[in-house]
Amino acid sequence: DFVCTCPNDASLTAVDGPATCDKNECKYDPCGNDETCNDPVQELSSIHDFTCTCKNGVVSIGGPAICEVDECNDAANPSPCGSKQTCNDPDKASNKLHDFVCTCDNDNSLTATDGPATCDKNECVSDPCGNDQTCNDPVQELSSIHDFTCTCDNGVVAIGAAAVCEVDECAAAISPCGTQICDDPNKASNKLHDFVCTC
Repeated sequence: DFVCTCPNDASLTAVDGPATCDKNECKYDPCGNDETCNDPVQELSSIHDFTCTCKNGVVSIGGPAICEVDECNDAANPSPCGSKQTCNDPDKASNKLHDFVCTCDNDNSLTATDGPATCDKNECVSDPCGNDQTCNDPVQELSSIHDFTCTCDNGVVAIGAAAVCEVDECAAAISPCGTQICDDPNKASNKLHDFVCTC
């Protein structure tokens, strides 16, 4: 028994006769996803003559084609960013995938690449209430801006802004007037240093 082996593909053999050395180059999927491969002449003398064709008609000979793929308008995933976000695919070449950018609709500083941006926002992070007030943001979504509350120690509450808490400057442990009579006519926290000392 003798074995014939094709010179450029050791897997193509035959026993007691010539091997069939014709080769379909599309067999090993050289084009990649979403491309059609065609090998018009399947002979060893015609290597690298296969074509790769994109769905939109772009053709390459002997290697994968660079098809245009808009990741923001993909049939399999038509809304990769989700709601209340804008999608932008800066480079639509098929060899430049996972580069799309999601931007929150009402805050373009909040972005993410290759997936939805985090658009929820805790308004208390910037400390809008100030000293001696508790901030609470019950709905941390961009659709609910200025819904945070500021609560004073004495229970006074304001929505979307710092509360005006009552502060009696004369009620301090050590009177600011010493032994004199102290009177604080306006006890709002935004009206400090207005107390009056009377002999």
